[in-house]
Amino acid sequence: MKQWNVGIIGATGMVGQRFATLLENHPWFRVTALAASGRSAGKTYEEAAGSRWMMERPMPESMKDLVLYDATKDIETIASQVDFVFCAVNMKKDEIRALEEAYAKAECPVVSNNSAHRHTPDVPMVVPEINADHIDIIPAQRKRLGTEKGFIAVKSNCSLQSYVPALSPLREFGLTKVLACTYQAISGAGKNFETWPEMVDNLIPYIGGEEEKSEKEPLKLWGHIEGDRIVDTTTPSITTQCLRVPVTDGHTAAVFMSFEEGKKPSIETIKEIWANYAGEAQRLELPSAPKQFLHYFEEPDRPQIKTERNLENGMAVSIGRLREDTQYDYKFVCMSHNTLRGAAGGAVLLAELLAAKGYMG
Repeated sequence: MKQWNVGIIGATGMVGQRFATLLENHPWFRVTALAASGRSAGKTYEEAAGSRWMMERPMPESMKDLVLYDATKDIETIASQVDFVFCAVNMKKDEIRALEEAYAKAECPVVSNNSAHRHTPDVPMVVPEINADHIDIIPAQRKRLGTEKGFIAVKSNCSLQSYVPALSPLREFGLTKVLACTYQAISGAGKNFETWPEMVDNLIPYIGGEEEKSEKEPLKLWGHIEGDRIVDTTTPSITTQCLRVPVTDGHTAAVFMSFEEGKKPSIETIKEIWANYAGEAQRLELPSAPKQFLHYFEEPDRPQIKTERNLENGMAVSIGRLREDTQYDYKFVCMSHNTLRGAAGGAVLLAELLAAKGYMG
């Protein structure tokens, strides 16, 4: 397989750091450019992020001496050195939209962790095991942007990964209603307990914008391409509550679901579907893809954060406690690693899909 040179835009933040550790020994991708805000530009990665390094793994030796570019001022320079970039910047949404389009128009594909373009109609928002076919919209996006190579592709919100994968293969039974309550780790806010001591022994019943994302984004993931745009599906109806809990990594969801009358599958059927479910990532044997995407645990006290979040290098989704409910047809618990499967790892997997399908040149 070809080797691609890649850049990380927003390299000093928590997700940017996670990208760095994931890409350190990647078989396809080699980091050749790092960028951050103007405050960090001109410093080495070690100088800029050293005291703020939040990963358990040390900073990759191969990146310590890379001099950071200015993410907004050095676009042409960065584009000339890489085949594509990962983007995980902390800016206003309109600024992120403009920045990512600027990279794309510089003929530099963008794989984004940001939410700014998730609802742009011709930007694919992809979980490779669920809707890999949505990358087929890229030629239409390139036509709009006036590019030959450049485009933007995004991953979905991190909390969706904790329950949408379990729901996806059940839609064939006429999934009508979903209620999901998510319990989200502090790393989802880009923080740890040292930087957010208020979260120790605490729970905050509000995460800005999270419930809107959780209710709307699955409808795009489950949508379809129509002409030059992705059209959202209209079912199931989804309602959510999202809470911040004192956990370092790992988002958990309590999920309730109902089906069309006469189509309700049995518990045994659902478990069998989950056990056998695989997507394009598994068929292509992409480097970051879990061999088993969905893992079901029969024990009544599983899945748990500490024992399951790093399953299959943090790229698997863990499910448990499937049972009938008095108000809905069924309820279950689901969990995934929010900065691996839900953020940087999901974006790396998406980039692998795009590379395998020939979109990275």
